[in-house]
Amino acid sequence: MTDKLELSEEEWRKRLSPEQYAILRQKGTERAFTGKYEQNKQAGIYKCAGCGLPLFLSDTKYNSGSGWPSFTAPASGEAVDEHRDTSHGMIRTEVTCARCAGHLGHVFPDGPGENGLRYCINSASLEFTPEDK
Repeated sequence: MTDKLELSEEEWRKRLSPEQYAILRQKGTERAFTGKYEQNKQAGIYKCAGCGLPLFLSDTKYNSGSGWPSFTAPASGEAVDEHRDTSHGMIRTEVTCARCAGHLGHVFPDGPGENGLRYCINSASLEFTPEDK
């Protein structure tokens, strides 16, 4: 079980950049092909930019062509939460950080691999830690 992190909106604004705040706290989306991790191919761990929880491992990242970092699975079964999202006239599954409830992106049933999922995640919601060599 992941301990929850709850901060006031003022605390979140101090902790996050304006772009991170818009995405993580207001459920925004960065423009396709503009995120700093969309083309990242380094080995390492992608953590929540809001609270540092490990969310995705680089060995599950792949180029989906969607314009956002895409992963086949979260780092663990407790890393993310999923919610039904009916905003913008669509029915999707939103992905949030299990610790701080920050908006990460969405998961779609059109990915490769045995589970067939594509976790389409905003770069601004992530912080990357390279693997030690």
